[in-house]
Amino acid sequence: MAIILVLVVVEVITRIIRTRRERGILTLYGNVDVRQVDLGFRVLGRVVTMPFQEGDFVPKGTFMGALEEKPYTDQVTEAEATIESIKAALLNAEEIFQRRSELVGEGGVSREDYETSLATKDSLTANLKQAEAALLVAQKNLADTRVYAPTDGTILTRIREPGSVVNPGEPIYTLSIISPVWVRAFVPEPELGDIYYGMPAKVYTDTKGGPVYDGHIGFISPVAEFTPKTVETTQLRTDLVYRLRIIAENPDRYFKQGMPVTVKLERREWKEKEGGSSSFKKYQ
Repeated sequence: MAIILVLVVVEVITRIIRTRRERGILTLYGNVDVRQVDLGFRVLGRVVTMPFQEGDFVPKGTFMGALEEKPYTDQVTEAEATIESIKAALLNAEEIFQRRSELVGEGGVSREDYETSLATKDSLTANLKQAEAALLVAQKNLADTRVYAPTDGTILTRIREPGSVVNPGEPIYTLSIISPVWVRAFVPEPELGDIYYGMPAKVYTDTKGGPVYDGHIGFISPVAEFTPKTVETTQLRTDLVYRLRIIAENPDRYFKQGMPVTVKLERREWKEKEGGSSSFKKYQ
């Protein structure tokens, strides 16, 4: 009988502790954010190379595709030839200006001829600067016929195929960004005072026996909104909520974009100390 009584007491105490611990945990529901970038070219052209397919993983800096280079190499060659032509003309103009500068004081040439040679030299100098700028533009356009992965990611969509003519900015791939990984969740307005920037979080997936991911709150929206239809909370769907961004600190290949997750935060209660000072105190 004594043993049964002890077991009952232990069970009651265990339930009390569990209840108080659960009361100290704020549970939210959300999804891993789908973060993606469209990869395309800054210039017009015909696609000649696209080496990857949907589902391929690509590290940052990987060559992703190229346009036909010939029109842009021709522009570079033309700009270089223009510079050489202007340099030759400028060299001749400087020699003429130098000779006339020496003779104008002696009356060997008119003031008008001297000023004409000066204007010609100055005009060619300006033309040279313009041609050098045009060469830089042509070289940049040539470089932009190739596109590289801006970050580690997975190909979600292969939008174009080699042979397609694309306008500037038209995407050829959609890349899913792998890092950093964010969880989008919503906190009911009454719970807003229990959370803060940098607050540690535990993130759970629906996978049975799956790992628990560490994270922290990286963003709290200052604007209230109505609960989105795809989000579940313990409040009515018409309650105001605030959007959170929880940044996962140890994601792996099983932590996939778009998957539903449960976020647990250790709730804190505001307590007033004696003497009027304030502090945060954890639930025991």
